[in-house]
Amino acid sequence: MLTTSSRYTRAQALPDILRQRIAVLDGAMGTMIQQHKLNEADFRGTRFSTHPREVKGNNELLNLTQPQVIAQIHAEYLSAGADLIETNTFGATSIAQDDYQLGHLAREMNVAAARLARQACDAVSTAEWPRFVVGAIGPTPRTASISPDVNDPGARNVSFEELRAAYREQIEGLIEGGADVLLVETIFDTLNAKAAAFAIDEVFEATGENLPVMLSCTVTDASGRVLSGQTVAAFWNSVRHVRPLTVGLNCAMGAALMRPYLVELAQAAPDTFISCYPNAGLPNPMSETGFDETPEVTSSLLGGFAADGLVNVVGGCCGTTPLHIAAIRSAVLNSAPRVLL
Repeated sequence: MLTTSSRYTRAQALPDILRQRIAVLDGAMGTMIQQHKLNEADFRGTRFSTHPREVKGNNELLNLTQPQVIAQIHAEYLSAGADLIETNTFGATSIAQDDYQLGHLAREMNVAAARLARQACDAVSTAEWPRFVVGAIGPTPRTASISPDVNDPGARNVSFEELRAAYREQIEGLIEGGADVLLVETIFDTLNAKAAAFAIDEVFEATGENLPVMLSCTVTDASGRVLSGQTVAAFWNSVRHVRPLTVGLNCAMGAALMRPYLVELAQAAPDTFISCYPNAGLPNPMSETGFDETPEVTSSLLGGFAADGLVNVVGGCCGTTPLHIAAIRSAVLNSAPRVLL
């Protein structure tokens, strides 16, 4: 059973680990779910057999209908050498789940997901090699800064208050389920991230918890900017007041294209640990995982980042698998972590 003291001990341990060595985050959840080739009935399970909307592709629903699949994926990443296991909650906000008419189940999904990850980590953690549950907080399919209507730049389909409330519900569920760390990831709109950060502060104040927070933004193209228009340095200056444990980059591109923006971020945030978990290169529908890069290529690139002293946390995003994570762990094993100034 999770106790406040055990979670507090792990939260204290993680910064020390990042000073001593490069930690490894797991890889893609969606890629692994796709390999199970689940159909509509699998996603529905018995509980949602008569639900009026199609739910195939709602990966977060699997926390409730196919928990054994999610548990198996966690176990595979842990066996591959991951230190940090993300919960299957990227789209587990009421805002995202409303697209499936399941918004009322958001909190339940988060609690269940965190418990699955907690059980998987606890099964293999030792004093010498602790494993950590990372509560994944995705960007939501709606953005506070960008109009959904090209003919009306001022239009918005979500408010800051709606985002804050949805994130708060998610965060409360992740903490109840046993998360050690909170990760606001794939940030393409800084205002959405600010709503998540505001909700985190609210929950910490209300509960007395004070978990480490990780932030990871997404550079969407060769301009070096997030979708809402900021460079990575500008993004960091907008969120540095959060005082996150880590800040980094993930998704949208492979490691080769990500490098210059990672360098920029590392220079902008010299006193903060840096994370990087890229896609497995560029999309390729002919590939088994839907992406080009083999474990050898992705791990070699991240190994280069490690050798150059750029990173404290590495892992994989879209298209990566346990094979990628095992190769990444091997590639960074003998490299020193980035030193904070």
